[in-house]
Amino acid sequence: MEHQQFIGYQRDLFVEEELNSIRQFENCNHVECAGSALEGQLLGAINQGRALAGNLIGMVCSRSNLSQAFKQVKRNKGVAGIDQLPVGDFAHWYQDHGTVLISSLLRGTYYPEALRMVKIPKSNGGQRQLGIPTVKDRIIQQAVSQILTPIYESEFSDFSYGFRPKRSAHQALHQASTYVNEGRSVVVDMDMKSFFDEVNHDRLMRRLSSRIKDRALLLLIRRYLQSGIMVDGLVSQRIKGTPQGSPLSPLLSNIVLDELDKELERRGHHFVRYADDFSIFVRSPKAGERVKKSISAYLTIKLKLRVNEDKSVVCMSHQTKFLAYTIQDTGCLTIASSSVKRLKGKVRKLCRRNRSVSLETLVSDLRPVLRGWLNYFKYASCSCLLRNLDAWIRRKLRCFRLKQCKRTIGIKRFLTKLGVKSWQSWILALSGKGWWRLSGCPQAHQAMNLQWFIDLGLYNMSVIYKQFKHYSKPPCTRVRTVV
Repeated sequence: MEHQQFIGYQRDLFVEEELNSIRQFENCNHVECAGSALEGQLLGAINQGRALAGNLIGMVCSRSNLSQAFKQVKRNKGVAGIDQLPVGDFAHWYQDHGTVLISSLLRGTYYPEALRMVKIPKSNGGQRQLGIPTVKDRIIQQAVSQILTPIYESEFSDFSYGFRPKRSAHQALHQASTYVNEGRSVVVDMDMKSFFDEVNHDRLMRRLSSRIKDRALLLLIRRYLQSGIMVDGLVSQRIKGTPQGSPLSPLLSNIVLDELDKELERRGHHFVRYADDFSIFVRSPKAGERVKKSISAYLTIKLKLRVNEDKSVVCMSHQTKFLAYTIQDTGCLTIASSSVKRLKGKVRKLCRRNRSVSLETLVSDLRPVLRGWLNYFKYASCSCLLRNLDAWIRRKLRCFRLKQCKRTIGIKRFLTKLGVKSWQSWILALSGKGWWRLSGCPQAHQAMNLQWFIDLGLYNMSVIYKQFKHYSKPPCTRVRTVV
């Protein structure tokens, strides 16, 4: 019965060529990598108003959509869930259970498995809880997200940048710096307390049901929202919140906060939102306090979310940070001090002097960390800061290398080999100073000079930053996102 309903809907929504692959999908033995025009057909159906009332669960279970979802999950290289099934073994599992899985999804009898709780450290010293779904549930959630994203993307605000296609944190920073450059240098920095843990399920489902009429898909999403979390072998049920770590969670969070975006636009505020991090830009502290009070009440009463009053402040733009940057009063972007502190913490962890690795391995470990950090902060004005950071990192490496020499004679031989005079090498080797002070001595600088580090392959941020100077500003986002 469900098969006839599924095929009948697809006749109305797809061309005959796509129908052939859909008919064959329930009998396929493994997840295949096949391209299709499913996304384009979905957009056409949306424009004609048909997708809203249709049986979208059939599109979620289509061959091309599940294949694309599998490739995306495999590309993310996530860890296994509570069933301990890794991503690489899913194709073999699907050979035996794929038909039953698709049938249960179409009938509406599928129940997700519990999430595996994982805690990761936060920058402020706390811990963030992540719910890791099984590979099977991650693929299904990714398939649902791929169908719902085009439907909601055209409705989202132009000033929302988090977890959206063709949008980035750099574009959000460009918009924020534009506001400050125009004279709106007072920032209402709002912080929502445990946003992902406070999302009201009933409000979210009501918003979904106003746009989506497929009851089977809505029921599946509701079950994902209420799926339990396993902690120490015990499964606890959830009555609110969207678990961080699932592919569907970013889209659902944007759907929840789109109501906030529409309210801010209706009031005429100038704002930027990236996921649950948003700031409102005004011209005076008095206006900022008034906006903070009214928006806090809206979040608490209307959206049923909690506002962290201790972290929500009204201040000048240079007194706070946004997406790890600091926006100066002129609109210029600089790196927040906390971001520099976090980088130094990572470098210290890698350069621990008791690590039993070679210097070459250490330099190789540092390269992706420094490259990723600089690629994110390439739009900041930070030439002097980067030079100081490079010098500090080189001194950490000198300290690490001297410690590896261990004995006095080892230090002397190492320095002499690198061109330091014998008597000068003995002065440093016989010194009673600690390793960090020894790394700042002239003999250490002479032996392990800049060229020595270049030959070693150390990533030099200040040199690479000069090549980024043509990136004077992040890319503009005046054009609306098209999916």
